[in-house]
Parts: sequence; C-alpha cells; structure tokens
Amino acid sequence: MLVGNSFPLSLVRRPVAIRPRPMEELRALLAERGAASFWGHASTLARVSAALGCDLTPDTSRPALRLNDSLLPELDGVAYDQCWVVSADFIPGYRPAVGEEVPPEKITGWQVLCVDWQEKNLV
Repeated sequence: MLVGNSFPLSLVRRPVAIRPRPMEELRALLAERGAASFWGHASTLARVSAALGCDLTPDTSRPALRLNDSLLPELDGVAYDQCWVVSADFIPGYRPAVGEEVPPEKITGWQVLCVDWQEKNLV
C-alpha cells in the first residue's frame, strides 16, 4: 500500500476518485498489508506511525514519486493504483509557515484520503 502525508496533484494524469476514509480502516489495512511510504515530514513521522500502528519511515529520505508509462504513481519501481494520504489536523488558528516542520504538539488528529486511479479512458 502506498502511503504519504500528501500527494502532488501535478502527478494526476488520469481520472481518480478521492474519498475520505476512517483512520481505523487504514490502520486495519496497514496491519494486514504493510506500507510503501513516501512520508516527507520527519517531524510528524513518529506521531503518525504511532496513530496508525505501523512504521511509516520511508526507505529513503523524502522519496520522490514518479509516473510510469500507464500514468500511475510509482515508488522504487513499483506502480500503485491506490494511494492513501494522511494529513494532520492542527490546533485552531495554526498555519505552518512556508517550509516549517510542524511541531507534534500542534497536531490534534489526522484525516485520511484514499485516492484510486481509474481506467485511462474514463471522462
């Protein structure tokens, strides 16, 4: 399963369906399947790993996704037709500065999105 803290919409080149999902669903799937992580923020890694019960430390620091010939996201040579995005909820009124690593105490919870890539020819 492909999991990260954000997904660059510039890499969406074919139809996708994006659905909010419960954290419990992702936690159960990770326990069953494990994760291929492209988590990019070291400061939130321990907190999200604890919340999900799965170590989301990527194999390399700040790994970059790329698109394969089918326009699916690829990480370390493996293509995925689904990606889970976990983003932090912040304390009210907090907005990180550009380039700021978010301190863990500013995080109040997590939001989960499931991105599913559809067939290329859908309109």
